[in-house]
Amino acid sequence: MSLPLNPPVKPMLARPVKKIPDSGGLLFEPKWDGFRCLVFRDGDELTLQSRSGKSLNRYFPEVIEQLKASLPERIVLDGELVVARDGHLDFDALSERIHPADSRVQLLAKETPAVFVAFDLLALGDESLVDEPTSGRRVRLEKLATEGIRLTPATTDADVARSWFELFEGAGLDGVIGKPLDEPYSPGKRIMFKYKHSRTADCVLAGLRWHIDGEPGEMVGSFQLGLFDEKGVLHHVGVVGSFPVTRRRELAEELKPLITEGEHPWLGDATVEGQRLPGGINRWRSTEQPWVPLRPERVVEVAYEHTEGGHPGRFRHTAQFLRWRPDREASSCGYTQLDEVARYDLDAVFRGEVVRLD
Repeated sequence: MSLPLNPPVKPMLARPVKKIPDSGGLLFEPKWDGFRCLVFRDGDELTLQSRSGKSLNRYFPEVIEQLKASLPERIVLDGELVVARDGHLDFDALSERIHPADSRVQLLAKETPAVFVAFDLLALGDESLVDEPTSGRRVRLEKLATEGIRLTPATTDADVARSWFELFEGAGLDGVIGKPLDEPYSPGKRIMFKYKHSRTADCVLAGLRWHIDGEPGEMVGSFQLGLFDEKGVLHHVGVVGSFPVTRRRELAEELKPLITEGEHPWLGDATVEGQRLPGGINRWRSTEQPWVPLRPERVVEVAYEHTEGGHPGRFRHTAQFLRWRPDREASSCGYTQLDEVARYDLDAVFRGEVVRLD
């Protein structure tokens, strides 16, 4: 390639902020729940670059075909790869696209096709735009809009951004991004702001993993969290894994009395079909991950952003420890406490329409 910017280029990043500000100076965009992707096109050569700098080309042949048919001959874009199902973003389906077998890749390209959503223009022709302010880059990006290029909606109105934050989650998006209007594109730097959903849930502590930097029984690496469904089945919903070293050692001693070799809802004959269990083999792991069963008696309150995987679901990211809940019975920790998000039309997101579905 012979572009003003050639891969790999580190994408500009965002730092978390709790509240969308009233003051001006920001361009707000929906935060897409997909794979960050930079697109480099130089004639017939096109590269999909991941956030880490690796090529995604072999996993998304349909996206390459689509972009070659719609993009200018020489261009560099920043954006997101997403998969939509039934008018809703589906991160599970997107993750399944990363598969070692070419036959599987080709099949999924037809069954769950991905699309590229553009939200920044870094170069066009022989011109680099990284030194241009966000406002100027956005204007240039909008001039490229065609039927074949999906552009993220954008606004400078904080009230509209707050409406997006509340409603667009129903289409599978997970917050709002704020870009300083006067800032250039700064690869690898946290120039932007991200406003993400945060919620709490009381979960059953049903297992743990020992920390890899210590001997078994010395330091806790992570908690294995569970929630009961409407049939009383305990499902593994995620982990908590961020503790100071001193606290990891304290937890190892504190939780030892709960370690059990007897009956457990995630072991042996107690398990049922469709139950989410910890440590299993999946497309990311070829071997089972060891974990230690605990009597499911203690309750921990955690913070989480959102869930995925349908019903029964799981936490999308690692949860954060908040506090113990000695006032709660483990049996009371069910999926019913999780927020139900109102459905929202994904196509309306692209149009920037703030209209809730019935």
